[in-house]
Amino acid sequence: MLRTFLRAKLHRAVVTSADPDYEGSISIDRALCREAGLLEFEQVDIYDINNGARFTTYVIYGEPGQIQINGAAARLVDVGDRVIICAYLGLEPGEIAGHTARIVQVGPANQVVSVHTNGVRQP
Repeated sequence: MLRTFLRAKLHRAVVTSADPDYEGSISIDRALCREAGLLEFEQVDIYDINNGARFTTYVIYGEPGQIQINGAAARLVDVGDRVIICAYLGLEPGEIAGHTARIVQVGPANQVVSVHTNGVRQP
């Protein structure tokens, strides 16, 4: 049985643009993708801190500083909104104790502020 856990998170990134006419996805600064370990076409969930919108899409690499929401999801955000971008993975019970999630705190200009990992703790 697989259980789903957070793998990586970009926390408080700022939406720089939204393009409803683009085919779909979220364009993310390559440097932020490297820090979080996000790969192109990887599924991510987006949580808009400003308005509470939540949606699932996939990553494409963007320009420096870019966080652009594309396609239909562009209608769910406003430029300047802060978002949390999360990737998850499934783990077998024996893998859970050794798992750590990579958390990348992002500043106002979509620059990395800090990076840390959190392990799974028992209740």
